[in-house]
Amino acid sequence: MIGKGRDAIGRLTAFLRGHPAPVTYGIIAVCCVAFVLSPSSGLNPSYGTGDHLLTAQSAYFERWGVLPAELFTGSPRAALTPATALFVHGSWVHLLGNMLFLYVFGAMVEERMGHLPYALFYLVSGYLALLGYAMAHAGSEQTLVGASGAISAVLGAFLYLFPDARVTSVFPFLLFLPLRFPAWVVLPFWVALQWAAAGQDSQGPGVAYLAHLIGFSVGFLYAWVRYGHRFRKAAPDSAGG
Repeated sequence: MIGKGRDAIGRLTAFLRGHPAPVTYGIIAVCCVAFVLSPSSGLNPSYGTGDHLLTAQSAYFERWGVLPAELFTGSPRAALTPATALFVHGSWVHLLGNMLFLYVFGAMVEERMGHLPYALFYLVSGYLALLGYAMAHAGSEQTLVGASGAISAVLGAFLYLFPDARVTSVFPFLLFLPLRFPAWVVLPFWVALQWAAAGQDSQGPGVAYLAHLIGFSVGFLYAWVRYGHRFRKAAPDSAGG
């Protein structure tokens, strides 16, 4: 049994060495599988259709999502929801948008941080982002789901670690032409948009712009404190986003 255990560890180590971003791709896979199997996708016939599907979706979000009004009641189950909500998405657009950002920016951050530190960074940052949002809307009874807080933390860390990496971006006011800009141009512009939207977000959870800002700040500050100037250098062009 000991020999088999060592063989398994060896195979896992070889896999991690041969794949630069197994945590990032693993998170994407888990989020996609969870969504397809959930009532949110509309693909699982066990949840029915019409009103039955809507009821199942509501129950699903209440079970796995963050409900700010219950989060601070001392319930252990509620205390876990800022972690479980990171793997829950409300629609195909919600899922694909988040996974695109994670795919573009996550691999390089994971390679720089290391697999286990990156996994902990992702979970803790995402938890803090959703917790901070819930504190700002403590009386809300609307559920909050999605990985955007954690992914925003990845963006913050990316900006600090790879400020000169060029990112392919599209902007509506530039006729959606794909253009390449340094991360220090693209990501602060994205933050400015989140800040402007958060200032108008007074109706409780919808698009959690405040969670985006909290996550981005946590990610940037963590990279700044943890790595200082030791690893802050130019990086190859990222894939796009």
